[in-house]
Amino acid sequence: MDASGGKLTGEISGEIELDGKILVIKRIHAHYKLAGDDVDRDVVERVHSFHADRCPVARSIRAAIEITTSYELI
Repeated sequence: MDASGGKLTGEISGEIELDGKILVIKRIHAHYKLAGDDVDRDVVERVHSFHADRCPVARSIRAAIEITTSYELI
């Protein structure tokens, strides 16, 4: 499945809250969009189910920040 050339994009949003007088990131949500004629839904679902556990950034911050992900096929 080819995800190059802009076929895979992501939109990331975060929620920030005050902790005392300091702004702290509490939640991050990543929403992925995958376009193409050769998309295999089973492969996408399988990869999506474990990708955060294999992401160095997510693994580094997940104890302090809630991370959620979603995707859509377009």
